[in-house]
Amino acid sequence: MSTDTHASPSTLAPAPVGCTNFKLRQLTRRVTQHYDQHLAGSGLKITQYSLLTHVDKLGPLAPGELARRMDMGASTLTRNLQPLVAAGWLAMGEGADARSRLVHITEAGCETRRQAQRRWKAAQLALNDKLGAATVAALHDLLDQGLAAFHEEDNHED
Repeated sequence: MSTDTHASPSTLAPAPVGCTNFKLRQLTRRVTQHYDQHLAGSGLKITQYSLLTHVDKLGPLAPGELARRMDMGASTLTRNLQPLVAAGWLAMGEGADARSRLVHITEAGCETRRQAQRRWKAAQLALNDKLGAATVAALHDLLDQGLAAFHEEDNHED
């Protein structure tokens, strides 16, 4: 008697349908709009709030390190830093030598971030209500797995 070692079709995971990039971008746009609506009264967009938060928690730090920690390109970081520096919420200071710079949050930036944090929390809770906390937790897990796979790939290319 032979034993079939292949899984039956009913036990196979469903195959992805459609373009993953398109689906992710659709969801990302909607989630960004959701957060931006909640943050509107603070004068910040979600990307700016995230940047202020990272600098507040990690800074002062070099722009390259900040870009790495936020998993974004240097040119994207520079573009996103400019309005926050212009508003006086972040500042570029001297680094360890004459060629290096450090990004740090200002007192005005700390205050803006504190005010925006309440709005961010409301946005997060509203998103949890809209999607369901279990769905949001599962989504976080899937996203973390996907990011980890790309980080593994990046580490193997070095």
